[in-house]
Amino acid sequence: MSVRTALALEGRGLEGDRSARGARAGHKRQLTLVQSEHLRVIATFLGRAVIDAALLRRNIAVSGVNLLAARSLFEDQEIRVHVGDAVVLAVTGTCDPCSKMEASLGPGGWNAMRGHGGMTASIEVGGTISVGDVVEIRVA
Repeated sequence: MSVRTALALEGRGLEGDRSARGARAGHKRQLTLVQSEHLRVIATFLGRAVIDAALLRRNIAVSGVNLLAARSLFEDQEIRVHVGDAVVLAVTGTCDPCSKMEASLGPGGWNAMRGHGGMTASIEVGGTISVGDVVEIRVA
């Protein structure tokens, strides 16, 4: 489901999302991000003109930042993703595609997503996220 605004709940996930409920709360995959630039790559691999981000089962599509650069290679270097005025995310890993991509995108969907599935994150500071918010990667 695509929405204009969402409430990021610290340590949980997005309000109303399955990640924010019950036993899953507190895990490292509270939120998923995908780069809009990768949508064109995925579409090309599938022989399509475009791919709707809503098909990918990711929470937020961002553009203009390299999400892989948001995960530190060094234990003593903290990197955070800031979304809008308040929300702070810690990238926790890659968001590899699951078998549901074949159902969402059709045959070859899983392979098209490999390496382009985005990143997982935990929510360190919650708040409202809106379409058009500035996304910045900062070294803490």
